[in-house]
Amino acid sequence: MSRIPTTFAALAAQGRKALIPFITAGDPHPDATLPLMRALVAGGADIIELGVPFSDPMADGPTIQRASERALAHGMSLRRVLALVADFRKENATTPVVLMGYANPVEAYGVEGFARDAKQAGVDGVLVVDYPPEECAGFSATMKLAGIDPIFLLAPTSTEKRYAEVAQIGSGYIYYVSLKGVTGSGNLDLDEVARRIPLIREKVGMPVGVGFGIRDGATAARIAAVADAVVIGSRIIEEIESAPAGEATARVQSFLSGVRAAMDGETR
Repeated sequence: MSRIPTTFAALAAQGRKALIPFITAGDPHPDATLPLMRALVAGGADIIELGVPFSDPMADGPTIQRASERALAHGMSLRRVLALVADFRKENATTPVVLMGYANPVEAYGVEGFARDAKQAGVDGVLVVDYPPEECAGFSATMKLAGIDPIFLLAPTSTEKRYAEVAQIGSGYIYYVSLKGVTGSGNLDLDEVARRIPLIREKVGMPVGVGFGIRDGATAARIAAVADAVVIGSRIIEEIESAPAGEATARVQSFLSGVRAAMDGETR
């Protein structure tokens, strides 16, 4: 069993919602990833989504694409991402870590070897954007056997049939893509999110996190009022990009602390 169900249960007992920030492993440099992960925890992260850089990130907008390019330029690979998680686990045994990325690096690594090494490193969940649920029952079973949650995406266009497929093979939580488009897109329809979440939660029987298009504490608080978790990625990458040399870690922690405060004020 991963750390994810325990984390959601503890938050529910406190009447709070999960804050799940995303950063790309190796961006802006591999040496920065561990300090940034520590800053996310200090800023109020309940779960960390750690992006595995890939050369053709089709679901990611320009901001996260640039992060992947910077990480790849420094030689980041899936194996090096796992090593970073293992280093993080030497000092943090409680915060769940979810790897988010694409099928190609996993397939190149080998699914069974990846499951074994990810578990050994301390990974709790894996979200592979381009693994459709109807085609990866075997992958899901392998992850679950290793004690890793296979996490899947649902979108505004997803049908109830897709909800059922995800409920069958997914675990940990559902990542609901709140809008049509890539990460960092605008035009977030909060009313539509509020209508969708109860139905998804009823059909899938697990917590629902909402991501894409959440850029500030006020929006995060409104999402937290209806969802079980708030996922923020592109906005954090922008903080890293725009920070003066040596200040990215502090900037990220400060930004996330503000989001955490806004969410807690809304949901307590």
